[in-house]
Formats: sequence, structure tokens, C-alpha cells
Amino acid sequence: MRGLTEANLQKLAGGRSFERAFGYLDAVSGVEVGDGWVTASVHGTERYEVELTLDGPGGLSGACDCPYGLEGNFCKHLVALGLTVLARPESLPRQRKAARERAQDLDGWLSALSRDELLALLREQIDEDRQVRRRLELRAAGARGDLAAVRSRIRDLLDIGPFAQYGYVEYADARAYADQARQAVSAIGALTGSGRAADAIILAREAMRLLAEAVGSVDDSDGRLGQVGAGLADAHLDACRAARPDPEELARWLAGHLLGDSDDGLTDIDPLDYDDVLGEEGMAVLRKLAAEAWRRNRRGWAEKYLMERLAKAGGNVDAVIAVHAADLAPNGHTHLVIARELEAARRFDEALEWAERGVRDARDLSAVDTALVDHLCDRYAQAGRTTDAVAVRRDHFGARRSLLAYQQLRAAARAADSWPAEREGALALLRADAERPRQSWYGGPVLIDALLDDEDVDAAWQAAARTDAHDEQWLALADRARATRPADALGVYLRLAEPLTKETGNTVYERLVGLLLSIRDCHRRLGTEDEFAAYVTALRTAQKRKRNLMRLMDEHGL
Repeated sequence: MRGLTEANLQKLAGGRSFERAFGYLDAVSGVEVGDGWVTASVHGTERYEVELTLDGPGGLSGACDCPYGLEGNFCKHLVALGLTVLARPESLPRQRKAARERAQDLDGWLSALSRDELLALLREQIDEDRQVRRRLELRAAGARGDLAAVRSRIRDLLDIGPFAQYGYVEYADARAYADQARQAVSAIGALTGSGRAADAIILAREAMRLLAEAVGSVDDSDGRLGQVGAGLADAHLDACRAARPDPEELARWLAGHLLGDSDDGLTDIDPLDYDDVLGEEGMAVLRKLAAEAWRRNRRGWAEKYLMERLAKAGGNVDAVIAVHAADLAPNGHTHLVIARELEAARRFDEALEWAERGVRDARDLSAVDTALVDHLCDRYAQAGRTTDAVAVRRDHFGARRSLLAYQQLRAAARAADSWPAEREGALALLRADAERPRQSWYGGPVLIDALLDDEDVDAAWQAAARTDAHDEQWLALADRARATRPADALGVYLRLAEPLTKETGNTVYERLVGLLLSIRDCHRRLGTEDEFAAYVTALRTAQKRKRNLMRLMDEHGL
């Protein structure tokens, strides 16, 4: 049982999955213990098969076919199985010993059988288990070198027909289809392992095409076909490394796959993984094909991705910039990407020019990428150009009029010792907006938030009285002004409390009690505790059936 502890389960799963596992302890069934493993079914959204490896090379590990587990995570279902096993500490060593003895007995029995007896046993299993038959048929065809037979079996494995109703594989059948499709990956890998890597390359490519055709007719909500696609990509790469195909042919296939309709994202091939197979000759061909495709379609996603990937790998910064510059986003995001690429290449002057251009050329400054604005202002600040940073922040605030833009303008202006003047200009804009009837919803709340953020409570209160302040702002104002304007704050608290008395629910009760505490504080400051006592008495009489509210009020001495 080395490695199987609650501490290790929590470490592998993380706190959230570990805690959630306790809700699945009753869902674990069919626990089977082997010498170094434990399997079971766990019933969650559906039934999942889980397996813990107790003494693997890396210690405790596990696999589950739930969506989270298929991504390689140690999920709550695995934790539930582990906790179930730990709850039986006395039985596990005994069960493992029994499993070892069963394995030894089985091996001894099989070793004693004659050839004819073994064949009879195997044929019996083939008749009873369709999956065993398919695997052995594939292995036999591969051993014979019968490429046509292997191809036929792989086509069968990727055929959705047996699982589809009306031409579509529903979610309930998608797992079974994916399990069958995974056998194609195993078959291709077995070909490579048996010295037939060249054939494996051919079949891997065909399997990718067939899977791409099938995916549109399968409800792959759990992403299992993505796992099959990734397996096919790995099988293809392994076969290429073993067979060493013609570099130019491989380069052309990669370009066609990545740029053509066949690249559906399922196989997730990275061309740079093939650099050791392509060599200089193949990489040169791939770069040429990528450049030609990009020149034909400079805005195509696949063309840009491949061109940029190869340019970065070759250290060609100018090519990377050219790719991005050919399709500039109107909000300046692409300019920021280029600026960061140039900074990474230590071409700082050019980087700054691109950042400035992105802000300058933005069609709508209110929609400009805020990360670009932040980047440019940071660079100005680093260069001591505080006035330029203020100018950018001023223009951005003028277009956006948000609290965050106001705060950023304030920080920049303070660094340039110009905040008083900038503040007046910014507040003038917000006041003008608040006075326009159709824009009061926009300027008023931001004006109040800005004044509160400046700790100018009196001005914020006046602005709230003239504009459409919302309840959260009134609450913030009352909290800030309670010490100096208790009567005004009391009026706000009473108004906010009234509608809550007509609602139910613990969250409502907690908010109401919080307001009652503030109301009590205002009455104490005003010396009108008797009025508060009468208010609470009347409230209790009216709300006495709300037991949870009464309990909360008791807890807070109300």
C-alpha cells in the first residue's frame, strides 16, 4: 500500500477535488483488487471506470474515463476509490496477496496446457469477446503484412454506422464509439513496433482523415475524440521517426494537413515536432510552402499560425512581425503583440513606435485594448515621459469614462505632479455627462464612484442627490458619512431596509441585520436610542414568523 494515503490523494487531486470526493463514497461499486492496482466503477453524471496504480514507477497514480480524468487529471472519482480502499486497511494486503496467488495459479495452469488446448481456449474467448477478436484480427493482419486487411479493419473501427441512429452518434453512444476508435491508434502503433512503420504512416494519415469526417456526426461533448486524435498524431510522429520518410514529401503532407480542410484540430500536430525527421531540407520546403500559402491568404488563421510558428522557430523576428502586420486588429491588440515581439528581440525603439501607432490608429479609443494602453503608459513611465503617459490616460478616460480609467489617470497625473488640474478636467466631463438626461445613467454613477474613490464624501453626496445613484452607491455613501452626517445616513439605511422586510431568505436576512446594526449606530450618534428600540420592537412584531431572521437579530443583540 506504499503511497496510498489521504495526504497523497489530496496532493494529487488538489483540495477542491479531494473535498468533493467525499460525496461519492457511496457511489463506488465493483471494487476489484490486483497485486498493484485497484479498479472500480463510480457513478457520477454517468458510470465511470477508475483504476488506481498503487506502486507505479512514480508512486501512486490513477486513470478515470470521466471528462476531467481524460485530460490527465487526478479526479474526484479516483479520490473516492482511494478513500474507499483506505477505509479497509486490514483487507487490502490480504486481497493483494490473494491476487498474486491467483495470477501465479493462472500462469501455471496456462503453462501446463498443450498447444491445442491453448488454441481452443483462445478461440472460445474470441467467440465470446468481440473486442478481443478485433485486436487479434488486426495483429494477425499486421503480422502477415496484409496492409489491405489492416486498412479495412481500421475503417471498420472508425465507422460510426454501428453507433449512429439516423446518421448521428448521440452522447449516450459516443463513449463506446471513442473506445472502439482508440483501437485504431493501438493497431497503428503495433505496426510501427513490428517494423512496419512505413505502413503505419499511411494508415495514420487515413485514420486522421476518417476521424475528421466522423467528428461532425458525433456528440463529442466530453472530448473523447480529441483524445483519439491526439493518439493518432503521436502514432504518426512515432512512425515517421522510425521510417524516416522522404523529407520533402513529409513537408508537403504537413503543410497540406495543417492548411487544408483536414486539419480540424483533433490531431493537434505541431510541425516543429517533426524537425528531427524533416532535417534542413524538409524544414526549408515547409517554410517555403507556409510562406506561399500565407501570401495567398494573409488573414487565414491556419496560414498565420503556421507562418508565425516556423518564423519564431527560425528566429526570424521580421517575418513574425510581417505576419501580424498583415492583419491588424482595429482595437490595437495586434500592435501590442508586435511590440512585445520586438521587445523580446531587444528592439525597444521599434516596439515603442508600434505601441504608439496602435493607440493612435485605434478607430474607437473607448474600445481600444486596455492592455495596449497600459503597456504604452508603462513604457513612458520607465522612460521618464510622465507627461506623455498623462496625455494617453487623459484621452483614454475621455473616451471610456470609467472608474478604472479615472484611477489610472489619477495615478499617472500624480506621478507627473499634475493631478489637481487633471482632476478638475476629468470631473467636469463626468458632471457634464450627469447633467444630460439621456446620459445620467452613465455619468452620474461614475461621478459618484470617482468622488468616493477620492474620499470626497460631501461632493459625492451632493452628486448622488442630483443624479441617479444606485442603492449600492447610497449604501457606500452612508457608510462613509455616518460619523459626520448620521441623520442623512440614517435616512438611507431606513430606505434600503424597508423593501428587505418584505422578502425572505437567509441572504436577505443577513443584509437586513447589517442595515439594522448601521441604523442602531446612527441612533446612538444622534442620541435617539429610544426611537431605535421602538423601531426594532415593531419590526420584530411584524417579522416574528421569520425564525432565521429572529435568530440572527438575537445573535447581534437587536
